[in-house]
Amino acid sequence: MTHSDLFGPDSQDFTPAETEGPDAEVILLRKNPPDTDPADADPADTAEPEPGTADDGEQETAVPVDGPAPARPSWQQSIRSGERREVLPTWLLSRDELRERVRWTLDHFTHVFAFHAVRTPVYAGTLAIRSPLGAARLVGGAFRWVSDADSRPIRANAIAHNDAAEYLRLAKHRDGKVRLRLTILLAATLGTAILLTALIVAGPTWGMLLALAGIVGGLGWLGAPQDRPLIGPAVVKPQVQKLTSHIVLRALGALGIAGINQAMTKGWGPRAFVAPITRDGPGWRADVDLPYGVTAVDIMERRDRLASGLRRPMGCVWPEPVHDQHTGRLVLWVGDQDMNQASQPAWPLAKAGTTSVFKPLPFGTDQRGRTVALTLMFANMLIGAMPRFGKTFALRVVLLAVALDPTVEMHTWELKGTGDLGPLEQVSHTYGSGPDDETLAACMDMLRYVYKDLERRAKVIRNLPKDVCPENKVTPELAGKKSLRLHPLLVAIDECQELFAHDKFGKEAAELCTGIIKRGPAMGVILELATQRPDKDSMPTGVSANVGIRFCLRVMGQTENDMVLGTSSYKNGLRATTFTANDRGIGYLVGHATDPQIIRTFYIDAPAAERIAERARAARIAAGTLSGYAAGETTDAERAPAHDLLADVLAVIPASEERVWNETVVDRLAELRPDAYGPWAALPAKAKSAQLTAALKPFGVAVDQVWGTDETTGKGANRRGIERDDVTAAITKRDVRRRSD
Repeated sequence: MTHSDLFGPDSQDFTPAETEGPDAEVILLRKNPPDTDPADADPADTAEPEPGTADDGEQETAVPVDGPAPARPSWQQSIRSGERREVLPTWLLSRDELRERVRWTLDHFTHVFAFHAVRTPVYAGTLAIRSPLGAARLVGGAFRWVSDADSRPIRANAIAHNDAAEYLRLAKHRDGKVRLRLTILLAATLGTAILLTALIVAGPTWGMLLALAGIVGGLGWLGAPQDRPLIGPAVVKPQVQKLTSHIVLRALGALGIAGINQAMTKGWGPRAFVAPITRDGPGWRADVDLPYGVTAVDIMERRDRLASGLRRPMGCVWPEPVHDQHTGRLVLWVGDQDMNQASQPAWPLAKAGTTSVFKPLPFGTDQRGRTVALTLMFANMLIGAMPRFGKTFALRVVLLAVALDPTVEMHTWELKGTGDLGPLEQVSHTYGSGPDDETLAACMDMLRYVYKDLERRAKVIRNLPKDVCPENKVTPELAGKKSLRLHPLLVAIDECQELFAHDKFGKEAAELCTGIIKRGPAMGVILELATQRPDKDSMPTGVSANVGIRFCLRVMGQTENDMVLGTSSYKNGLRATTFTANDRGIGYLVGHATDPQIIRTFYIDAPAAERIAERARAARIAAGTLSGYAAGETTDAERAPAHDLLADVLAVIPASEERVWNETVVDRLAELRPDAYGPWAALPAKAKSAQLTAALKPFGVAVDQVWGTDETTGKGANRRGIERDDVTAAITKRDVRRRSD
């Protein structure tokens, strides 16, 4: 490329000139010809001058290439553009995180106390064994102190130099010190002897024993070897090398990136760090401005080499971009411990608490051990992974959190057939397990019902006044109005590839799920999908392209990676292929926060899941929202009851009975319709009564203490029951409402 190619055909009139130095100003020298007409010019005058000369009448003027330096921003502008750091630490602003830190602290010191308490006999025996040596050291030290042994070399030096005057002066000074110290020692010994004698003669036994233990312990401590401490640590801290700028630069230089290597030869290294390397949670954080042309993604692509350069396990090294800065800004976080080996805190909702899908739900922890919570309302979620890497466990955490919101209508389908989501059976409006055609057909019925319900919800929202529904979407206030039936509805399908790849149902399932994903969030409908085969054949593009929240655990290839995390995720450094066989439960979470996150999901085993689901069921019974499959109701394709509960209750209570116990009604219902009410009758007495109470609550039938007679024993008692007139009134009220609709 020639000079004229760069500056145009008239570039011969410009001569670049610059002074030496990297910050030199670049200017162009323009030749200004005299004011003559080119046509009148003599041809000889237009001949090119000799090199190094200039034509007569021409002068060179400097034209700056670089404009003047911009004015520095004002103090207010620089402060406004800065990032404000939080006044209080994050763990002080989160009740769950604060509770977890307090719990961990108490747990830690309880362990330390128990560790040393168990070893107290060993400590006492060791001190007793060492006490004779400690007594000898005490006597020897007292003798050296009284005799002023430290000054002996000085006196010996005076004798060696025949300096009699100096020796006499030192000896006199030493005699005075010895008399004073001997007096102090005798007084201390006498005082101690009197105190011990008084304690032995007149003191309590425990006081004497305590004094004896103190003396033996003190002598044992004096007799301890320097290299053998009495008490070992209760908690062995990992020996982790401090992260320094030298280590970071050494690791970056080992990546084989030409831009970094060239910059290092020009002294880039010391200027790379934009902030001091500091502790950040259980690890170190370094903020680095990479050389020009090198991006944070370039570093993320070589995470294995970076870990080698840092001499740390790969699970400790997490390079991240800073998306609100330039692409060359890198945040390098190096943990003290591999993420898959660090202790995982308990799920905050494992023992108590309820939730709301309108608020964040605890899902897992990041590399720094901070809790990460998901807000599922107005979003859908896709979870993908290889088999046995935590996909179903991650979905189970989400579903258990949702189950603790008693307002959510749950539809849970586990198409693998192993029962991994079995605990959710007792709270789900519809439930299925298995890849058989019958289960898949029932799952399709559920999807058709949900898709049709979108039309009803849209109509309800469209007809609401603007002051009640200004944003045309479901709000917590609207969801709480039972008459509108806009409560949150969640559909969860594990191993969804079994449905999408089915010859008969695949195409329709893809269309229904795509429609639910696109239209459902604003209407309170949430779709959760999980698959172990995230490829183009088993995951419809309309589904994968429209999911808002994505969680990808370990996968094997770039195609699977991008199917879950989104197109070009692999190219941008989000590579779930780098997770190892030990990284179960660890994955990339995309779409929830501004930046992608590395998450380790909370671990909830099957027994714990059962206990949590039982709490969720109790909360739904108390709220009167237990319905469908969990309530023992048989439903058809449109999820409308195949029987009339109120009519059945009225049928088993004759007109001669005004009041009946709940458990009696349930037993009679089971006799009337065994298929529908048989599961109710198999429950214990209290659960049987609670089941009927929950089923009747939506109809407004009151349940109270009523007097009745046991049909078996003939004894009377007060128990929970209903009045026949209340059931009749509820039927009348329902029929009037249906006619008005």
